[in-house]
Amino acid sequence: MAVETPHPSRPTISFELMPPRRPDVAPKFWETAHRLVATQPDFVSVTYGAGGGDRATARDVVAKLLEGTPVLPVAHLTCVGASREDVSEVIDDFLDAGVRTFLALRGDPPKDQPDWRPPADGVHSSIELVRLLRTVEERRCAASPATALRGATKPLTIAVATFPNGNADAGTTREQEVVRLLEKQEAGASFAITQLFYEAESYTGFVEAARRAGVTIPILAGVIPTTEPRRLRRVEELTGVVPPRELLAELEGLRLDDGSPDTEAQHARGIEHSVRLARAVLDAGAPGIHVYTFNKHRPALDLLSGVGLTTTSA
Repeated sequence: MAVETPHPSRPTISFELMPPRRPDVAPKFWETAHRLVATQPDFVSVTYGAGGGDRATARDVVAKLLEGTPVLPVAHLTCVGASREDVSEVIDDFLDAGVRTFLALRGDPPKDQPDWRPPADGVHSSIELVRLLRTVEERRCAASPATALRGATKPLTIAVATFPNGNADAGTTREQEVVRLLEKQEAGASFAITQLFYEAESYTGFVEAARRAGVTIPILAGVIPTTEPRRLRRVEELTGVVPPRELLAELEGLRLDDGSPDTEAQHARGIEHSVRLARAVLDAGAPGIHVYTFNKHRPALDLLSGVGLTTTSA
């Protein structure tokens, strides 16, 4: 059966996947990946841990997506705690595997090491990482005419993260994040993906402020399906982004007769909230939706189906 190509004016859809940490969960991971790829997303981003422990796994996942699917894989790249030489080696590794799109992130410093300090010869910010990616690409192109030609036909694309409500870990405000996004753009970033948010104004207000400041690159809306209270609380611990307390209480109050969570009712109510949020930002001009999947395909597909961007049968 022929696969219909998405219309060029359709908002973009994309997903974040986390490489399987153990061999026994790999089959479930690839089932999820294949179901998401079947929706013909514009890209799939593959996380890469700050500590580097899953570097080889992330590279293998990206390589497999490149070889076996039509989807564009975006490799996460972090730099915190690593030397400039080490980060350059990782960049070369991914470029050798055929990767042409990166998500450049600083990464999180170790939370259990209060005396930790970054190495003096390290790459200390995502802005520096964007510059380093451009530098490595220029070095490779200068060393090989063939590489330069391939680079001209498939230009290096660098995405960056941005924080519409400020970055709790960095202690920054929305206004400071607007300035940082402008600096990332000037360093060579191609587009930005927002951290998750729960209110449409978080996105629309940030984009408006960024445009006034001179940011011209696309700003993609990052959304999490709000179907699991436990997940939302864990995300709050990791990011500092507080879920709506009324929604959280409502989800946790959905119980079966025996008192256990009514997961189907939680799923339906959570998708309803996420769909409303996604529609609001798309109506306001967002170029697309980037879904933080946590390696679960059903919430992601139901969210996009509710917005009318795909079907759950995909």
